[in-house]
Amino acid sequence: MLRFRQGPNQDRATPEEPPGTSSRLHPLQRPKFRELLTYARPGDTVHISEMFRLVRGTGHILDVLDVLHRDHLALRIHDGAFSAMDLTARHPRTGELLSTVKFMVQTLAAAGELQRDLQRELTYDGLRAVEAKGSKGGRRPAVAASKADDVRAAYLEGRSIAALARDHRVSRGAIRTAVADLLPNHTAPEEDAPASEEPVTLDMPGKVADYLRTTELEPAERAALDQGVAVRRGQGYTLRVSAVPAVHRQLLARCQPLDGGQGIPAVPAQRKARREYENRVSTLTS
Repeated sequence: MLRFRQGPNQDRATPEEPPGTSSRLHPLQRPKFRELLTYARPGDTVHISEMFRLVRGTGHILDVLDVLHRDHLALRIHDGAFSAMDLTARHPRTGELLSTVKFMVQTLAAAGELQRDLQRELTYDGLRAVEAKGSKGGRRPAVAASKADDVRAAYLEGRSIAALARDHRVSRGAIRTAVADLLPNHTAPEEDAPASEEPVTLDMPGKVADYLRTTELEPAERAALDQGVAVRRGQGYTLRVSAVPAVHRQLLARCQPLDGGQGIPAVPAQRKARREYENRVSTLTS
C-alpha cells in the first residue's frame, strides 16, 4: 500500500498500488509513487504498509526521506521494524537526519538485505539439489508419462483430441502437448538449419538484475534471469547469467530506461550499472 492521507484538502485522489508490486525498482521511478508525490501537498502524511514494500536498501530509504523532507510531508509506516521509529527526526539547525535515525536505518536495511540474500542463496541451493537428483523444474505435465504412450497410440488410431481429453479428464491443450510431434502442422527441424548460438556467461550488475525482475520479459529472457547465480560483491552483488548472445542483447535493451529520459529521473548508480552491462554485452560477436 502506498497511500497518503491529506491534511486540509480531503477531496483529492489517493494513489494506491496493488499489494503485489515489487520493491526492487527505485521508489522515485515507480509511477504510483511519483503520482503520489505529485498529488501530495505540504502537511500531508504518506502512509506505507511496510517499508520494504517501497524500498530495497539504505540508499532508497534515505532518498525517500530526503524527498519527503523537501516537500514537507510526514511519514507513517504501519508494520515492520520501521513502524516504531520516527524517521523524520532531523537536527533543528542543520536540517540533516539525526545520527541515531541514520544508524537505525542503515542497521535495519542491512538486516533486511541479509535476509533477502539468504533466502535467494537457499533457493538456488535447493534448485541445484533437485537438479542433481534428476528432477526438472516447472509444472508437471497434465498427462502423466505412464499414460502418454496410450494417448499417442489412441491419437494415431484416429481418436480426436476432444475425445481423449474427456477420457483422461484433462484439457485439450494437455493432449495437444502430449501429441505435439504427431500433429499435422508440426515441422521437424531441418538438417541444413544453421547451428544455434552457444550460451555465453556474463556478469550482470545487481542493480540491472533488480530492475529487470520488475519488467515484462519474454520466456527465454525470464528463464535466463531466474537461472542466474548471485555472486556477492562488497555491499552489492552481480548475477552470473548464462544465455545466448541474442538474449543478452534483449536484456540490455530492456534496461534502457535506467539511463533516464521520458520524464523518469535517472539514478546514477543504476545508470552506471547499465553501462557496465552494456560494455560486457558489446564484447559478444553478432
